[in-house]
Amino acid sequence: MGEEMREKTVIADGMRIDWDVPITLEDGLVVRADVYRPVADGQHPVIVSYGPYGKNVPFQVIYADQWRLMIRDHPDIAERSSCKYQSWEVVDPEKWVPDGYVCVRVDSRGAGRSPGVFDMFSAQESRDFYECIEWAGTQPWSNGKVGLLGISYYAVNQWPLASLQPPHLAAICPWEGVSDLYRDMHRNGGMLNTFLAQWFRTQVLPVQHGYGVRGDYDQNNGMLSAGPETLPEDELAKNRISPTLQGRAHPLDDEFYQERRADWSKVTVPLLSCGNWGGHSLHLRGNIEGYLNAASKQKWLEIHGLEHWTHFYTDYGIALQKRFFDHFLKGVDNGWDQQPPVLLNIRHPGERFVMRKEREWPLARTQWTKLYLDPAERRLSWKPVSTGSQAEYAPLTSDGVSFSVTLQHETEITGPCAAKLFLSSKAAEADLFLVIQLFDPSGNEVTFAGSVEPAGPIAQGWLRASHRKLDPKRSLEYRPYHTHDEEQPLEPGRVYELDIEIWPTCIVIPAGYKLTFTIQGKDFERSTISGQLQTLGTFRGSGPFLHNDPWDRRPEKVSGQVTVYGGGKKGSYLLLPIIPPRE
Repeated sequence: MGEEMREKTVIADGMRIDWDVPITLEDGLVVRADVYRPVADGQHPVIVSYGPYGKNVPFQVIYADQWRLMIRDHPDIAERSSCKYQSWEVVDPEKWVPDGYVCVRVDSRGAGRSPGVFDMFSAQESRDFYECIEWAGTQPWSNGKVGLLGISYYAVNQWPLASLQPPHLAAICPWEGVSDLYRDMHRNGGMLNTFLAQWFRTQVLPVQHGYGVRGDYDQNNGMLSAGPETLPEDELAKNRISPTLQGRAHPLDDEFYQERRADWSKVTVPLLSCGNWGGHSLHLRGNIEGYLNAASKQKWLEIHGLEHWTHFYTDYGIALQKRFFDHFLKGVDNGWDQQPPVLLNIRHPGERFVMRKEREWPLARTQWTKLYLDPAERRLSWKPVSTGSQAEYAPLTSDGVSFSVTLQHETEITGPCAAKLFLSSKAAEADLFLVIQLFDPSGNEVTFAGSVEPAGPIAQGWLRASHRKLDPKRSLEYRPYHTHDEEQPLEPGRVYELDIEIWPTCIVIPAGYKLTFTIQGKDFERSTISGQLQTLGTFRGSGPFLHNDPWDRRPEKVSGQVTVYGGGKKGSYLLLPIIPPRE
């Protein structure tokens, strides 16, 4: 059962729209694309997106909660557009075509209206993406310059694709997307991130090719978004590869992840990497690491706040994107070549941001500051603690141990963080969850909108203690880099020295506020509900990014009492990037 409607061209809302255009790949498989372009004939730069969410699934329909909140708080998103063609995490063509761009949305192999086997971020997907870019770059309506722009999935696949160097690829803008599937997404600190299971079930399966009449119709053309045929469940199962099973099957950073990783020496295209201060567990580290590792001579980093779907669509975000692409895809002399390499939206309590231009990351004027753990007093000390002490916690049944300091002066913390911890466990393993929080003088926690979590802490970090092995060539004091290539079980009772990465953050802390650093053995979650979204469930502080897989974190493996040491020769500390005012 299905529908017969295939490729069709219409003129509507000031655009020429080609629905369901076939793109034949090298192996003969045909993927489908929607093309939005100016009505008048001509050659234009092209913005391409390639992914699994359904090229013509309306944002307002499938992600109603996110759309409602976004439009309520940022009405500029709905201005100058009917929003009829707005889909999840891709550009709104009504805001790009009038400025002379062609927007091409491709359903990836196995998704939406493109048949085949869906295999997330595989080498096959990168090859398919490459061919779609070259197709777009050689069409009569193309000026031969293709740019990539999109959020999350549509950002993640830009990095490995860029290292393939398609001839017509002229610039990329990965907006809040990971660049290392192991460290940024599948296994934070070596622990399985269970978000992917929920994501796959709620955001990918309903638009898998062959879901057909069980899915949505495009209200603009009547097409089945996950059609045209409707396949039985057993056939659908054969045509998809579960990322959850992949994550469980690959606990170490092996060839599976290496195949899906960019060759950074070959990422030479001009790039604008845009991250989110609240993107812990998924949407921050990758943008920074991608920016730092790419060999591109023309590269920029921007970091903002709020939900990860918001600024992509606001006037702020679109203006930034168009300045970048106008320069590299149209050749407009708009001063972008003089743009400082780093643009930071400096975060203050109350979701207030102040834009600041910088020359590098981390900032050269950073004062790397150690706050030493004093377990006896449960405090953070600006000076080394002379007397040794210790604190214990039960990993699965307590909220760990916390250390605090009240700041006497306004203090800016912007950049990567880290911790050096001396600890022991009564078991052969210890899963460590590190959390940095902020409290006002009345004792109320000051939270921040994360990329998904509406009330997130300042920063988080993770490490499975058996994965403590460092790569000496890639590790920095402020950014430990673990190899994750072998497990080194703990000897119960023995004290180990661990270096732990804490994802970057930014906050200007007023005088009198208290900074708290917590070490615990489970995901950071409050007892109260902080938010809820239609597709992603209920949140309590870490959004949907949890590490609670019953097999990966078996109680008999990770429930041993943990002891944290500080002072004397076991001087555990938290390393913070404190930024002095500019002179």
